[in-house]
Formats: sequence, C-alpha cells, structure tokens
Amino acid sequence: MNTPPGILVRDLSLNFGGVTVFEGLGFEIAARKFTALLGPSGVGKTTLLRIIAGLEAPATGQVAASDGAPLAGRIAYMAQQDFLLPWASALRNVMLGATLRGAKPEPERALHLLERVGLGGQAKALPQTLSGGMRQRVALARTLYEDRPIVLMDEPFSALDSITRLRIQNLAAELLAGRTVLLITHDPLEACRLGHALFVLSGTPARLGAPLHVPGPPPRAADDIALLQTQGSLMRTLTEAIAP
Repeated sequence: MNTPPGILVRDLSLNFGGVTVFEGLGFEIAARKFTALLGPSGVGKTTLLRIIAGLEAPATGQVAASDGAPLAGRIAYMAQQDFLLPWASALRNVMLGATLRGAKPEPERALHLLERVGLGGQAKALPQTLSGGMRQRVALARTLYEDRPIVLMDEPFSALDSITRLRIQNLAAELLAGRTVLLITHDPLEACRLGHALFVLSGTPARLGAPLHVPGPPPRAADDIALLQTQGSLMRTLTEAIAP
C-alpha cells in the first residue's frame, strides 16, 4: 500500500432537479485519519461521497489528492447496499474486485478477512442464506481485501446489531489504521468512537460546520469521558441541523 494522501475538496457545487444541493463546498480529509460525516437524511452525504470516489461529477469544483497524484486506483468504496453477487459464495464475493480486474485472486487472504469479521464458517455460503448483517460484513471484508490507501464508507455498519457493531468498529479501527478514511454514519456514538474529525453537513444548499475533534486514538471506549462530551456537542449540532 502506498502512503495514503489527504483529500482536498474545493469549491464543489451540485444541482439536482433544479435544486442546489451544495455550492462552494470545501474541506480537507486528513491523511491517515478517520473523518466522519454526519447530517440529516437527504442532505447530500452519499452524493458527496460518490463525487469524491469519482462516481459522479459536480457542476463545479474539484477533488484532489494532497500529494498531487491521481486518486484513480487508490480508493476502496463501500456503498450502503452490499451489492453481493447472488450466485457467488461469500469467499468469491470478497475477491470480486480482483476477479473483475483480471488479477489473481488470493483465497487465503480473503478467508482470513472473513474470519476477522466473524464469518470464517460461511465462506461457501451464498448471499441469500445470510442475514443482512452478515451480508454487510462480507461487503466490509471485500472492501478490506482491496487494500487501498483511501477508503470511503457509506453507513457500513448500519445493519449490524449493537454488540456486533461495536466489535466490527473495533476491527475497522485496527485494520484501517494509517489509511485515509471518510465514513458516513447516522450514529453519533460510532462517529465519536472512530473519527478523528467529525463534520456535519446540513442546510439547503448544504454547508459543512466547523469540525469537532475527539482526543485519543480510535476505537475509543463507549464510556470515555471525552467521547461522551463530544457526543453531546455532536447531538446538539445535529438537533439544530434538523430543527424546523
């Protein structure tokens, strides 16, 4: 893996259906850190993530790596939907990117990642036999398998029960440490456990508020005093963002 760069978002504007989603939007995603993005449903978080991933184009503005090199080929993207191939086993779904690129699959590494997400015994299972949370964990293993310096994640743990969610957050913090990560979540606790910087996107057109910072390395204990204080500030900011 190459040294992960930061991401510079500059002067982004986007119009959809005659509505200005955001205009003049700019911020920096720090290199080798977790950045969490929160905000009301429909505000444009997923669209912003897709623009950063190069899957959609803004009306104006640009997204660039802080090291000046192209972003293409350096990003792993985990969408809200798991997009597992229904006819492929969990193991083959983890290696899907390599298969599509014509690269040689590494089943041992893929199986190790399935074991890390608690699905080592489900390597041969087809997606329709797995629960929603299990499918989401296969998708996470597939994202980790890509081994990219930049990882974009759109509510990656939303289908997991609370205990499994905490455990997988711990795993993500471990396996993604040192990478540049942008995480969309609706869960303030998750943001505070994993994020070095927390941004809230709100308004019409959408704007980013000043970032909140949680001291200490992730994953932070759920009862950490600094985490609880930041979570309170974050809840207040989110409440104000959706106030009528």
